[in-house]
Amino acid sequence: MKYLDEFRDIELVRNLSGKIREITAGEWTIMEICGGQTHSIMRYSLEEFLPDGIHLVHGPGCPVCVTPLEIIDRAIRIAGRQDVIFTSFGDMLRVPGSETDLLSVKAGGGDVRILYSPLDALKIAEENPDRNIVFFAIGFETTAPANAMAVKEAGRRGLKNFFILNSHVLVPPAMEAILSSGQNRIQGFLAAGHVCTVMGYEEYIPIAEKYNVPIVVTGFEPVDILKGIYQVVKQLEEGRYEVENAYGRVVSRQGNPAARSLLEEVYRVTDMTIPMSGFRLAPKYEAFSAETKFDVGDIRQQESPLCIAGEVLQGLKKPGDCPAFGGECKPEHPLGAPMVSSEGACSAYFRFKSSEQGKVPG
Repeated sequence: MKYLDEFRDIELVRNLSGKIREITAGEWTIMEICGGQTHSIMRYSLEEFLPDGIHLVHGPGCPVCVTPLEIIDRAIRIAGRQDVIFTSFGDMLRVPGSETDLLSVKAGGGDVRILYSPLDALKIAEENPDRNIVFFAIGFETTAPANAMAVKEAGRRGLKNFFILNSHVLVPPAMEAILSSGQNRIQGFLAAGHVCTVMGYEEYIPIAEKYNVPIVVTGFEPVDILKGIYQVVKQLEEGRYEVENAYGRVVSRQGNPAARSLLEEVYRVTDMTIPMSGFRLAPKYEAFSAETKFDVGDIRQQESPLCIAGEVLQGLKKPGDCPAFGGECKPEHPLGAPMVSSEGACSAYFRFKSSEQGKVPG
């Protein structure tokens, strides 16, 4: 298929692999931010095309995986109400809360529906004026504009029974949290191309300068990823720490002005697990907050002590380092979201690699 197969061309892959080997003298640890990139790396065995000195670790770029446990429990509490139709993308239904999951709520009689767009929830709200319709709004900056549009459109239509349970996470604060950690081992980043399609890449420039780390905006196909790795390694070998765009066919420096303007109107930046790392609804749209409507903001939970998802998302460990991986934690009975999500690192390793292959080197 044109515009797809050309970025999977084996000759281009081998050519880029050779270029990376030619310039690699040091030993470098690079993190890809996006779970979609992680799955491509696993699916196409891209690490086999890299020299031994290049180590790839997997970052927090799975929107399902970075949804806090307490938000899942809030969703479960709301979805269990008889006056609620709870709507969500499908991959959220099996993410475990502290005691159960949304799929179990559905099996127990809860009206939980899978949607492909938040705008579909508006139609359900119009068709069910006597029910409260809640959409589970998760994701990074990539999905936030569509959810913001649904909220704005609900206001335009005068809907009083539409709400969103918001759990949007911002990528730059997550990167800074990793880099500022005393355990940090990341020397370069492959930035997520779809996030940068919306937001551009100017906000990464201060991070690169502050932490002396190259950041290269990268796509999702094998050629895209290897091109990004090449540019990161070239900077590291030359002692440069800049932001570069290896995904120019999609990403511009400024991103999508219309989407960014919508986000500025509907959301405000707020604290999540990391300070100032998420979105909350602006005062003008607070009436659409499910947390406020159903008074679930006080739910706080701790992650399972067996699950090392937090360390996996920080690049400190790989899925195979987890003693529960492939045993107590499998896709059919996951302990954490990274084993559930189609973009989760644990899911990728379970599908494409054995646990012994999936350990952090050194």
